[in-house]
Amino acid sequence: MKKLTWIVMLLVYTVCTLQAKDRVFKRPPFVAWSSSSIEIDKIVAGDTATTVYIKAYQHPHNGIRIATGSFLRDNNGQIYPIRKGVGITLDKELRMPDSGKAEFQLIFPPIPKDVTALDFSEGDFDGAYQIWGIQLGKKTSSREALPQKTVWKDRKSPLPVPAFRYGTAVLKGRILNYRKEFMSSFRLHVGGFFLKENPSDGERININPDGTFRTELKVANVTNVYIYHPTAGNLHCFIAPGEETELIINIQELCRRQSRLHQSARPYGEPVYFRGFLAGLQQEWLSDTITLFPFHSIQELKGKTPEEYKKMLFTNLAGKRKEIEKKKCSQALKELFAINLEINTAGNLLNMESNLKIANQQDSTLHIPEGYYDSLQEFTLLYTPKAIYGDNYHQLLSAINHFSDRQSNLLPDSVTAGGILSEQLAVERMFRSISHFTPLGEKERNKLRSFSSGEAYEELLGAANTRLLHTIELHKKKSGFTINETGDVVNEQLFASILSKFRGQVLLVDFWATWCNPCRMANKAILPMKEELKDKDITYLYITGETSPNEVWKKMIGDIHGEHFRLKDSQWEYLIEDLGIEGVPTYFIVDREGNITYKQTGFPGVTIMKKQLIKALK
Repeated sequence: MKKLTWIVMLLVYTVCTLQAKDRVFKRPPFVAWSSSSIEIDKIVAGDTATTVYIKAYQHPHNGIRIATGSFLRDNNGQIYPIRKGVGITLDKELRMPDSGKAEFQLIFPPIPKDVTALDFSEGDFDGAYQIWGIQLGKKTSSREALPQKTVWKDRKSPLPVPAFRYGTAVLKGRILNYRKEFMSSFRLHVGGFFLKENPSDGERININPDGTFRTELKVANVTNVYIYHPTAGNLHCFIAPGEETELIINIQELCRRQSRLHQSARPYGEPVYFRGFLAGLQQEWLSDTITLFPFHSIQELKGKTPEEYKKMLFTNLAGKRKEIEKKKCSQALKELFAINLEINTAGNLLNMESNLKIANQQDSTLHIPEGYYDSLQEFTLLYTPKAIYGDNYHQLLSAINHFSDRQSNLLPDSVTAGGILSEQLAVERMFRSISHFTPLGEKERNKLRSFSSGEAYEELLGAANTRLLHTIELHKKKSGFTINETGDVVNEQLFASILSKFRGQVLLVDFWATWCNPCRMANKAILPMKEELKDKDITYLYITGETSPNEVWKKMIGDIHGEHFRLKDSQWEYLIEDLGIEGVPTYFIVDREGNITYKQTGFPGVTIMKKQLIKALK
């Protein structure tokens, strides 16, 4: 009996000893990632294998795919290639359930016990999942020390009145714990009047090997800028002429905040540390937020009348004003919150018709009570120079001008009868004119000179106007594009008639519009592909409608080599419905026999586009 007892105890001890060899790291922290679609819930490091437990998040019925070339790399540089997946087949798409969540494991070779950090990578290709700096245990790899926060010291001082002058704003910074694999650049979007040769495209900012970056921008006043990158997240800051704005970006904290598994974990410091222009206020704004929206989705407006809609907005406005006043923050930040609240409310008021029509799924005209929009006069902050601090101010200017183009008689005189708001609206119209390839004339220049801030904007728009005139002259000399007519053909035969002109060739058909930024960005992206395939029998066919203004279209297509059609509204609308086009850009690839072999709404990327074209050539 004693012998049996000793055997049982020995077996238990052996099992426990074997189990103890497995090192388990639950929800290990990490430094950075390329996508929030997959997260590591657990790593089990055993003697025979390393198992990485993955939680995946995607829209229902979309797919997750893990490449066979995936690997782990430890902090010593050793590579551990993937062996297999459990719950997922490598290189095959795992369809997401209705919950939008899935779990699976990835199996790798065992890792030594002295490894303190890992990288997970699918390989070096666009869209590859990457997770860098996965920390194993308490002996983590070294991290940079966090800088000191800048404090807005005079908490009772008001928001400074912005200066209007044309000059250079410097935006610079550094990414903490930077590695070149994270990202080589990011895109900067400018919220104010900032015109370059392609004014709607984001400015691409390169990152140096040491993680630093720097750019200079010509602006006429305090301007909102936004940094966009999937690894760093979205960041907002102010720049101003003659000033430097510096951002020290804590990428690990930004990624932690994006993470579903680590949101409740202890922060790794501030996501960004500001230096330079209004640094203390920018730091405080980053740490203190307020929800401004009176409704979270359009569905909440279902069944509401214009009067009920307006009451909802102003009830929210009154409540949020009280909330702002009670906040324990600086006076300057309270003003900034109040400005954004007024901009948000005014924008929603102007969008009443479209919001209610969408919510109620109807196109019929709404009855708008007389004086409905007079309440715009109550947004007193919009009529001051400080309004330009608002992060959606220029979108509001655009919305007011768009509204005025359709229903100017409904706006109160205070909006357009002079003052800083009226001047800004006029500058926005001139800005839009240059953006749409229409140069300024002497009439617009004289108007600018009459404004209180006209000198700054005359310099800004004058420089942009000079560049535009130069661009127009270059376009006149360009060739490589052809303008085609559809001829006298019924709508039912229109698309077949267009394709018949190019029978025997492979076609890339691009449904696009001049005002569509993704369309324009995609046209730039495929230029190297067009050059690479120039000896192939491929014709590039571009189709747009009358929403693309004729003069703008003619000036743009000089840079878009191919065959161009501009359809009438009735033709465009028929093709959109008949071909099931859900938006622009939409692409069709047509083989030599006229068969559609590929269709995609939204740019699929150069790699896929090239693959489908070569497939059609065969």
